[in-house]
Amino acid sequence: MKRPKSLIKKCKIGYPTLKILFLPFYILLLTLFLYSSVKFTTTMIKDKNEQNAFKKLSMIVSESAPSLEYDIFQDYNILPQYIPLVEMNTDFFGWISIEGTNIDYPVMYSPYKSDFYLNHAFDGSSSRSGVPFIDSRCSESGNYYIIYAHHMRNTTMFGMLPLYAEQSYYYQHPVICFDTLYEKRQYNIIAAFYSRVYGDDEKDVFRYYDYFDLSDKGEFDKYMDEVKKASIYDTGFAATYGDEILVLSTCNYHTTDGRFVVVAVRKQP
Repeated sequence: MKRPKSLIKKCKIGYPTLKILFLPFYILLLTLFLYSSVKFTTTMIKDKNEQNAFKKLSMIVSESAPSLEYDIFQDYNILPQYIPLVEMNTDFFGWISIEGTNIDYPVMYSPYKSDFYLNHAFDGSSSRSGVPFIDSRCSESGNYYIIYAHHMRNTTMFGMLPLYAEQSYYYQHPVICFDTLYEKRQYNIIAAFYSRVYGDDEKDVFRYYDYFDLSDKGEFDKYMDEVKKASIYDTGFAATYGDEILVLSTCNYHTTDGRFVVVAVRKQP
């Protein structure tokens, strides 16, 4: 049985018409693909440049030697290797590193600029990576510091911190080095745990980020009890009242407004 000529005609016309109808859709897909590719490449280049800037700072620290140029800072008993960085930016507070990880960065303290370094580089320019910084509510000369940094998906900054969720990773990297301007320090990790930013109406929760002074014994004991309960595993180390405590905090994606936290106690000099 022969097909009606009218049907054949419609089929012949319909296919190119269909292509024309879908052409804007194809163009849109291609445009989105090109935009995403350019944005991804631009972001990668920016992130790499920001990490290279940190490497340059690290080289300055490792190669620094006392100079007459920095006599004014030597009068304050600042460690010689950190004098050039103080001269570059007086918000520089110290240096944090964990052997065998990507964590090897300067740490900033700017009590009057709060979270400025969340999205600014060491030199004050705009930055995706930011710079690790101490909670502005912590005392500069206190016995408790909480340091924040981004959880970068390329594992830079504090991107490797959530790996401490596995005890085996802790065994490989049990010590945090955190130098201030005036002395070298090491800290034993005592806890690692998941958390999040809690709403004001939520009760009986551990808001670790609202602790910034542990000079009161009752407050210290309460804090350490909460840390112990929250910890994923027992490292065998503990803190007693009067010890110096260091907290590293970063965003985490296990829940909305998630956080991952590592708590450490200073080794006795």
